[in-house]
Amino acid sequence: MSTEISTAYRSHRLRRPMVLAAAALLVSSVATACGDTAAPGTSPGTGRPSTPATEGTTGGTAGDGNTTPGQDGSIRPTTPGKPNTPTAPTPSGGVHRQVRTSVYFLHGEKVSPAPRNVTAPTTAAGALRALLAGPNRYERAHGRTTAIPSGTKLNSVVVDRHVATADLSGRYDDGGGSLSMRARLAQVVFTATRFPSVHKVRFELDGKPVTSFGGEGIVLNRPVGRADFEDLSPLVLVESPLIGDSIRTPVRVWGSANTFEATLRLKITDAAGRTVANPYVTATSGTGTRGTFDVTIPYNATRSGAGLLTAYWDSPEDGRAVIEDTVPLTVER
Repeated sequence: MSTEISTAYRSHRLRRPMVLAAAALLVSSVATACGDTAAPGTSPGTGRPSTPATEGTTGGTAGDGNTTPGQDGSIRPTTPGKPNTPTAPTPSGGVHRQVRTSVYFLHGEKVSPAPRNVTAPTTAAGALRALLAGPNRYERAHGRTTAIPSGTKLNSVVVDRHVATADLSGRYDDGGGSLSMRARLAQVVFTATRFPSVHKVRFELDGKPVTSFGGEGIVLNRPVGRADFEDLSPLVLVESPLIGDSIRTPVRVWGSANTFEATLRLKITDAAGRTVANPYVTATSGTGTRGTFDVTIPYNATRSGAGLLTAYWDSPEDGRAVIEDTVPLTVER
């Protein structure tokens, strides 16, 4: 009996190291097959791509496109809900995020927004460069113009404490009377302040601070904002949808207004020329004070195609429609 027990004990001691070695080899093989080691572009042990630290910042930029230190802003629309386009990873593992914004041209003698896509984080610089490039053919065909002289260049834009310092080339103040000078200033101010991290704009020409602009001597001894150009904003300013957009029912329309008793109307015309919506809308304030509006409008188009959004208000004197702006759209059924 003792001999059998001793033999079994020795056999058990020999098998145990072999079993442990086999188990270790098996675990090693499984780990290798599952990819436990960090792949390029990932943090070891996480298994997920690392996120660049610059993603989502507005970043003022100099002319070379580098981000400016001290920016605060995350990319968000001025009014909540404005969509941004998806991000696309670059081969180097970084992320270039396309952000939808607006640049402000002129329709008649008032500012009028048009859509542009810019790349984060150099969003402010991208928007201003798009503004300086002027309206495209479609926008020109629908009456959009610019007061900014052709050939004007952006040297840099730096945002600090919600003030954007825009350094433009000397061409910016060439020619034009008082209205043209104020209009080109308003275009830059409205474009820059579309971003919530920018409240006002300070101007420079070729690196020199501007305190008096143009031959008319427009005083610019402090940063200026949208309120300084209220006379160049339509009484109903539609910020979305924008010229050339395609819309489907129900459509969200938002913007600002300064109308009698804060009341305005938003008429949608379809491709057949039929009025498919024409609601009354009330802004947050009016009658001398600019308020905001944000409404969702259902409509029933008879035919898809080129349509129109008309922003207007009814005259309290005779009830006639006072048209403030028209936005050409593709109206889908």
